[in-house]
Amino acid sequence: MTKDEIRQKVRTRLKLAGVAGFPGVEACTPNFVGAARAAQLLCDLPMWKRAKVVLMTADAPQLPIRRAALHHGKIVYLSIPKLRGERCFVELDPEKLGSKLRRAASIKAAMQLGRLLAPHEMRPVDLIVCGSVAVNRQGARLGRGGGYWDLAYALLRTEGKIREYTPILTTVHPLQIIDDRLPMRGHDIPVDFLITPDQVIAAPSLHPRPRGVIWEILREDKILSIPLLRKGRRDARGVAPRHV
Repeated sequence: MTKDEIRQKVRTRLKLAGVAGFPGVEACTPNFVGAARAAQLLCDLPMWKRAKVVLMTADAPQLPIRRAALHHGKIVYLSIPKLRGERCFVELDPEKLGSKLRRAASIKAAMQLGRLLAPHEMRPVDLIVCGSVAVNRQGARLGRGGGYWDLAYALLRTEGKIREYTPILTTVHPLQIIDDRLPMRGHDIPVDFLITPDQVIAAPSLHPRPRGVIWEILREDKILSIPLLRKGRRDARGVAPRHV
């Protein structure tokens, strides 16, 4: 199956089972019944408790995790929609949010209350939590399909803010875990742990992580639409290396 066929298969599963949460499953990372329980399991992990800086997606099912991170005093980084701007990450620092701390966990509020930063201005990331449309037990993952999360990861890896073995976790409904092979390309980000409302599943590291931006597979319109990619290519003086 193609990536889009797998996404549709999972979305149909969630709808038919009646476990899709607000705002639904179409054209987004599906929210699901039990997302808060999955968040609690994740927050019980020692690696979460040790982490001081967390990179997260702004997806609906991870909202309880973002709130927990801020409540526990962790710095949270989110990428801004479509990476529009050289300062394309927003930093949420609990010490600076005060009474607005709980509200800051949504992407709309984060853009108003957080601080926009370029990758080189950020702190090193201890842990990554992402949303997923589909995953398998080998650690392969499909997002919603825009490719912006993969690029955000690549930009931070290039800048040294993410290391090769920085843990990557995702929370999903069991119906999002599929037995099919998920097609993974060189830019796709795998996950190390799948957390459902009932269990934590460690995934073997079968899929290599990209070490940076893979220029040769990027479309020209994508490069032109993202300021940091335009700048990166400019800095390379027109030469498109494999990784920068």
